[in-house]
Amino acid sequence: MKMGDIELLCVPDGTFRLDGGTMFGIVPKSLWAKIDPADKRNRILIALNPLLIRTESQNILVDAGLGQAPRSGFDDLYDLDCGKLCDSLKVAGTDPASINVVIFTHLHFDHCGGAVVLSDNGSYRTAFPNARYVVQKGEWEDARSTTETTRGSYLQDQLDAIEDSGQLEFVEGDCQLFPHIKLAVTGGHTRCHQIVLVEDGGHTCIFWGDLIPMTSHVNMPYIMSYDLYPVDTLEQKRLWLEKTLAGDWINYFEHDPRISFGRLVRAGKRINTEPLDGS
Repeated sequence: MKMGDIELLCVPDGTFRLDGGTMFGIVPKSLWAKIDPADKRNRILIALNPLLIRTESQNILVDAGLGQAPRSGFDDLYDLDCGKLCDSLKVAGTDPASINVVIFTHLHFDHCGGAVVLSDNGSYRTAFPNARYVVQKGEWEDARSTTETTRGSYLQDQLDAIEDSGQLEFVEGDCQLFPHIKLAVTGGHTRCHQIVLVEDGGHTCIFWGDLIPMTSHVNMPYIMSYDLYPVDTLEQKRLWLEKTLAGDWINYFEHDPRISFGRLVRAGKRINTEPLDGS
């Protein structure tokens, strides 16, 4: 996807599966299963699609997928088919050493696991040795001080490697990270979850992260049970969807196995997603 002088590329890390009921919260299976059919264990297919933003001077990665199986039993629990990010970067004409910045929407293992790799001694090291790793300070604090509810979503040995690398950089609140890239805190999924806005050539692309992980979640009632602050998710979806529709923005869905880049259109009370060329 080309926007002015900026190139946007989907760089898949692979897929995994999560419980469909948890992914759609209060929405009954009779509705969500029409679009996202479940397997025998009630799991639906989830894509892991980080975004590569290529400017004239920088390669910027938004989220990093799940990476290698982080724990024994993960493969069976989540039906992992991932760890392909580096191969996708190669197809895109770059490599891990050429990544300048990694932006995390948040630090759940399916968004930051690919930012680290296992060394021969069994410990983690950063996968992008020349990159700044950018995250909201509040998200980092919550990831490092977990509760019974959040403990399973953050893997401390992975975060240890990021912290020990000296590559970690905090932002606080909404900010203009680069001339064409803005970060906006939405909360909802986590307290300090953020989205990424890319603007150039008269166009805007919104990277939804887990505020709207799949096209199936565009409409209001479709909110994950994983969201710690679902009321905030609802209000932030309403706010940003209005901006997206009014501006005819490009939408990037990180977890959708069918559509990565799409445009939103109103259809009565519903909002539908139309895939863009190449998506």
